[in-house]
Amino acid sequence: MTKFPLRALLALSAIALIPATTAGLAAVDVNTYRELDTFMSVFERVRADYVEKVDDKALIKGAIDGMLASLDPHSSYLDARDFDQMRAQTDGNYGGLGLTVTMEDGAVKVVTPTEDTPAFRAGLKSGDFITHLDGQLIFGGTLDEAVDQMRGRPGTAVRLTIVRPGRDKPFDVTLTREIIELKPVKWEVKGDVGYLNINAFSKNTGANVRAALMGIDKALGHRPLGYVVDLRANPGGLLDEAVDVSDAFLDHGEIVSQRGREKNDIERYFAKPGDFAHGLPIVVLVDAGSASAAEIVAGALQDQHRALVMGERSFGKGSVQTLLPLTSTTALRLTTARYYTPSGRSVQEGGIEPDIAVPQLSDPDYKERPRFREADLRRHLINEAKVDNTVLEDDAKADPRFAMMPATLKAKGVTDFQLSYALDTIARLARAPGAQVASRR
Repeated sequence: MTKFPLRALLALSAIALIPATTAGLAAVDVNTYRELDTFMSVFERVRADYVEKVDDKALIKGAIDGMLASLDPHSSYLDARDFDQMRAQTDGNYGGLGLTVTMEDGAVKVVTPTEDTPAFRAGLKSGDFITHLDGQLIFGGTLDEAVDQMRGRPGTAVRLTIVRPGRDKPFDVTLTREIIELKPVKWEVKGDVGYLNINAFSKNTGANVRAALMGIDKALGHRPLGYVVDLRANPGGLLDEAVDVSDAFLDHGEIVSQRGREKNDIERYFAKPGDFAHGLPIVVLVDAGSASAAEIVAGALQDQHRALVMGERSFGKGSVQTLLPLTSTTALRLTTARYYTPSGRSVQEGGIEPDIAVPQLSDPDYKERPRFREADLRRHLINEAKVDNTVLEDDAKADPRFAMMPATLKAKGVTDFQLSYALDTIARLARAPGAQVASRR
């Protein structure tokens, strides 16, 4: 059998693949082929001369990862391991500590802890850096390596060393691993107000929200004064579920649109008749950890004048990722569009600005702890409307309306100031003349 050099074999494979993939590949110009030739030269040189034997599969995955990392923070290649993890998180059942993390300058950074998980109960916060696991430095490694070390058999412990901006010294937290069974929607009655805590937008979140609204009515024996919808520390999830949740509170109008690269590449989503919240007042709570699908819901209800948005400016992830299967076990997670609220706003970078800014005074670190958002990520998509930088840096500004100190709140038994303020606001709205009419604007 005639032997071909590796470069020739790959070149033949590339030519054979052109009709089977996309017509766009056929339009690749000569300069691009020269660049591909350079890539193959480097690939062959590494295989032949690197100090240790290298794995071809690992080299190619590294090249793919590098290519996608040059685009934006949310495009990525999912191998079989990543694909399984993503599917488990979407299904709402996986093992670990309950942390959403990212990599920043070689350090593992917490995006948000998930409620009712070991990480949340231990008090980890958005913006924390994890520097060591069981005393071993993890700086400079890959995100996959760090995640693998944090995961493990349920019941086993792992010690995390945390660096928190605003604190002088690192501190250790020991967590016990457990099966993370996400409950995307939890509800309870607080006084005469219905409280819905939406932690993620995984499968059936919309159906669970409608069930929660009916459950609140049943528990009270009558309709509540209104509802608080808590989207704080919600990292997002499935677009369809965000649309379904928004639809539960709306009976008409646009919810969100997504727009791709071409001018006519626009897809719009609309509410269907039927408001499961009966037109009653709604307060939506958001903070710097409210991202993506959570921002779709907050933006839709805000633009439709269906809810007051309260809390802190949200994360600012206004891009849409499409999962493009490559094989039965691998896929490409590619940013394909931006999404826009009903009024035509893109929340990319700037996030959702609350109607009423309410700091979390019951958090003793709220002043010192910097907020971590989309605009802090390298190579994030730029908002086409050019967000004012002063808006992106306003977290440290004091609000004279909220002069109460955390110690005072603790003495009064207030452990969640934002939620307490939202509940009081619903009570005031319900007592206001014409409240029912105003909520239907």
